[in-house]
Amino acid sequence: MKIVNITAFEVIVPAHPGVINSEGLNKPLHKLPVGAKGGWSVQFDQVPKLIIKLTLDNGIIGWGELYRAHNWQMVEDISQLLIGLDLRDLSLQKLPFAFCREYDGFECAIYDAYARSIGVRVVDLLGGPVKEKIKVGAWSSHRHVDDIGELVKGFAKQGYDCVKFKCDMDDDVAAWAREIDQHAPGMKVILDPNERWLTSADARIRIDELQAVGNVLCLEDPLPRWQLNEYERLRGYGNIPIVLHVSLPYVLHGQSKQDAIQAIIAQGVDGFNFNCGLADFQRLDHVASIAGLPCWHGSEIDLGILEAMYLHSAAAAESCTWPSDIFGRMIRSHDLLKKPLYMTPPYAELPQGDGLGIEVDEEMIEQYKIKEVTYQ
Repeated sequence: MKIVNITAFEVIVPAHPGVINSEGLNKPLHKLPVGAKGGWSVQFDQVPKLIIKLTLDNGIIGWGELYRAHNWQMVEDISQLLIGLDLRDLSLQKLPFAFCREYDGFECAIYDAYARSIGVRVVDLLGGPVKEKIKVGAWSSHRHVDDIGELVKGFAKQGYDCVKFKCDMDDDVAAWAREIDQHAPGMKVILDPNERWLTSADARIRIDELQAVGNVLCLEDPLPRWQLNEYERLRGYGNIPIVLHVSLPYVLHGQSKQDAIQAIIAQGVDGFNFNCGLADFQRLDHVASIAGLPCWHGSEIDLGILEAMYLHSAAAAESCTWPSDIFGRMIRSHDLLKKPLYMTPPYAELPQGDGLGIEVDEEMIEQYKIKEVTYQ
């Protein structure tokens, strides 16, 4: 079970036309800087992703997928450190390299290869599933009010009963909620300002209007996260649940597992969106479960390998009961899998088979590839 080589495929997989914003809206969603460009300046599907193919001396291959905007020097350093190591000598809970934005993609490949080598699923390495079906929701970015009705009717026809929208100070979210109530009765809404409602007063005005409609499942990161005391006040102000997004890949923003504990101590949240790797998601699930709070698995609108990893994490997580952000093939032109993840909205099913339970489509990797490097 020694790692003999690692091949990294850099790909750009665009979104389907029209699935992100309404026509005429230009609101990039990549929150982190890209080179010298600041956050919120590049649309997510224009940012490269890296696919990791990790090969063992027993012929087993493990697949991983990194988050957007990887650092090639870090990829090389991790790869050179891993070459020659035997997976049986590693602690899957703490891999032998520093935590970084690239960590989870390599962790995914290592778990996949390890599980395939011993004939089990990745979820079995996490202690086994507590559920075989994971609740998932639909997704959209910013929209004109006139576009909302047809959009959510389409989601409802597919079987979705919850939709998540990105929003900011310019969006009339109450009008969105009314359109959803009219065109998809019973559908719940998650609103995610990504910390862009600037003050508690801004949030309260919107909460008043949204409560009158009554179909909002929760507000995610309504205010800048340093205003955690205001999160607690918003919980007391209205009856719409307040959620904190704990995204460990945002190491540049200093997010950490301790953010979840601080939010619970401050009584500032009714639940969480957790986005991270396999071992860390299990740690955060335990925190949420002990506190009696629900969570869902977040994403960066990823491809099929990471989304398969998310399903294994969510299946093993007692607290993961709210609709998870697993909708990549709905948004991306391909997920780089030969067979897409099996979804019957509003649920996605845990992949079966050893490892991640997926088969990567290397022909499609070639189609979307812009760079390839092998380390050995």
